[in-house]
Amino acid sequence: MPLRTMALDVGDKRIGIAVTDALGMTVQGRPTRGRKSPSADVEYIRALVEEDGVVEVVVGHPRHMDGTRTRQTDKTEAFAEQLKTVLPVPVVLWDERLTSFDAEERLEEMGMGWRKRRNHVDELAATLILEDYLRQRA
Repeated sequence: MPLRTMALDVGDKRIGIAVTDALGMTVQGRPTRGRKSPSADVEYIRALVEEDGVVEVVVGHPRHMDGTRTRQTDKTEAFAEQLKTVLPVPVVLWDERLTSFDAEERLEEMGMGWRKRRNHVDELAATLILEDYLRQRA
């Protein structure tokens, strides 16, 4: 039985997605989801959870560096609550401070132009969230 964990980097326009392998040891990014509607996005995530045999979903929880709430915090919490109503697995909020910034820097260091980075930053941010979650949990 796979023990996959999924992480989401939830933004206004896109959702970055990453999933562990069946042993829960390595992390792979999944294609970024362009936002459609809250219900369509939740259904898409539900289908991925079922398809991949995910046992836990980690949602990046945006905060300012001092720990205070950002403009995105309420939106992300609302999305996580929607997921909790339809997913048969735990949904965990996880501090995502600096993950998008780190993802942008890594992609820039790889020589990606800003247009191409825009298509990959959410996926990489979700990967970084999941790697951090797994590291802290170990």
